Amino acid sequence: MDAVNALEPHYAWLALGLVLAVGEMAIPGVFLIWMAGAALVTGLVAWVVPIGLPVQIVLFALLSILAVFGGRRYLASHPVVSADPNMNLRGERVIGETVMVTQAIEGGQGRVRLGDGEWLARGADCPVGTRLKVVGHDGTVLMVAPPA
Repeated sequence: MDAVNALEPHYAWLALGLVLAVGEMAIPGVFLIWMAGAALVTGLVAWVVPIGLPVQIVLFALLSILAVFGGRRYLASHPVVSADPNMNLRGERVIGETVMVTQAIEGGQGRVRLGDGEWLARGADCPVGTRLKVVGHDGTVLMVAPPA
């Protein structure tokens, strides 16, 4: 009995499918999961239907292509909506927050305290201690205005 027949390829396909699924969890990119599904289906078909290894490889390749393109099409038409769309957009997250002027805004520029940090700010001239509202940002510079 040769090594390929002794291996029982369906177990190898099922193991490959699990390894690819774990790889998708470790390095998420919504790509390996489709190939993992193709490997699992190939393993199940090889288990039920007596087909040779070359046919199994072709089946895996076809299922992978169909799964990847089908998955991409599905995700394009059903995008994943973030629970917090501003999660990594720090400037967007602070819009609407109240800040206190720590360095007088003169000539349209100064510094404000937000939380435990100080930010550069642009807005109407204000003395130290004035409470303002963040209305926007330009990179790391906050745009401030009197609260409405």
